[in-house]
Amino acid sequence: MDIEERRLAAGLKRHLPLLTGPIEMIPLSRPNIPDEAHQRVSDVLRSGMLVHGKNGADFEQALSAYLGCQDVVVVSSGTAALHLALLALDVGKGDAVLVPDFTFPATANAVLMTGAEPVLVDVEPVHFNISPEALEKAIRSYKGDAKLKAIMPVHEFGSPANLAALRDLAARYDLHIIEDAACALGASNEGALIGGPSTLLSCFSFHPRKTLTTGEGGAVSTNDAQLASRLRRLRNHGMERGPDGFTFVEASTNYRLTDFQSALGLSQLSSLDQWIETRRKIAERYIGRLKPLSEELGVQLPAQAPGHSWQTFMLVLPDRFERDAVVKAMRSEGVEVNLGAQCLSAIGLYGEATLLGNVSVARRLYHQGLAIPMFENLRADEIETVCATLETVLRNAAARG
Repeated sequence: MDIEERRLAAGLKRHLPLLTGPIEMIPLSRPNIPDEAHQRVSDVLRSGMLVHGKNGADFEQALSAYLGCQDVVVVSSGTAALHLALLALDVGKGDAVLVPDFTFPATANAVLMTGAEPVLVDVEPVHFNISPEALEKAIRSYKGDAKLKAIMPVHEFGSPANLAALRDLAARYDLHIIEDAACALGASNEGALIGGPSTLLSCFSFHPRKTLTTGEGGAVSTNDAQLASRLRRLRNHGMERGPDGFTFVEASTNYRLTDFQSALGLSQLSSLDQWIETRRKIAERYIGRLKPLSEELGVQLPAQAPGHSWQTFMLVLPDRFERDAVVKAMRSEGVEVNLGAQCLSAIGLYGEATLLGNVSVARRLYHQGLAIPMFENLRADEIETVCATLETVLRNAAARG
C-alpha cells in the first residue's frame, strides 16, 4: 500500500499534506445540482420569459402535491416568505410575535419589517427548538404594550418543533402560528410533512445551504385559499389581474421568484426524499463515530428526532472549549465548520429575551454550538476526516487544559 492509500484508509488525507500542495477544504455545505437542471434553466433563458411564469406555476403545484397542502406560493427568499406570511395575517404596528431566541436573525427581522415587535423565547437544549414551557411562561408574563398575535416557531436545522404543544398553546391564547420551516423542507412531524395538511402558514428557504436550492428563493405553504390569494397579490406589487387588466389593490413589494429559479427547483424536487434519507444515514454515522467524544469529553450530539431532515448537523461543545478556537483549528486542517445559529438576545438588536429562569439555553448554544459538514454527497472518507480532525483538535485542546 502506497502513502496515499494508507492515508485514505486511515481517513487522514487532509491531516498529512505530504507533497500534496494546498489542503483541499471539506466545505460545510455543497449544493447538489443535477444535470437536468442545466437544461431546464437553459431553456428558460433562451425563451426570454424570465419572471414568474409556467415553471413558477409548475413548481408551486409540484411543491403543493409533495407537501400535501392546498397551495404553495413561491417567492424570492425565505425572508420574503416570512415577511409576506406576517403581512397576510395583518401583523403590524401594535402587534407582537413570539419567536425563538436561537435562530437566524431573519426570523425576528421579518417581524420588525412589519412594524411589529419580536418577543424572544428560550429553546430546548437538545432539539434546539422553541420550548413550549418557556413559551407559555412568556405568554403569561408578557406585559408589553403590543398585543401578542402570533407564534413563529423555527424547525431548527430541520428538526421538527413540538407542533402539538404549540398548537394547543395557540388555541388557548388565540394566537396564529407561522412556521419558519426554512431548513425543514421534507422534514415530518407525526407522519405529516412540515408545511402539509395541518399548516396555516409555513415558510421555506431555497438558499444554497438548504437541501433543495434555487440560489436565493423561498415559498409559503398554506391550506387557506384566501391567504394564498393575498400572498400572491402581496408578492406582486399588490396587484390582481382581472378581465380588464391589472388592478392595484394594496401597496406592497416585489417578492417574485424568477422562472429560471423555479426551473432549478423543479429539477431537484423528485430527488429530495432520497437526499434527505442519505443525510439521515450520514447523521447516524456521525453520531456513532463521535460517541467517544460524547462519553469522554462531554460533547453533546444532536438528537435523532423522528422526521428530522438534517439540513445542519450541530453538536454542542463543553464550556471548557472555546468554540471559535476550534473553528479556526478545524479550518486550518481543511475542514470547514462554523457556529450553528445566533442567539437573538445576545446580538443586541431585539432587546432582552423572555427566558426560563436566569439561564439562557439559546445563549449557550450560540457560544458553544459547532456545525460540521453536512450534505448528501459527503463521501465516507470525508466523514472520517471530519471526525478524526475534530477528535484530534478537541483532544489536543483538552490536553492543554
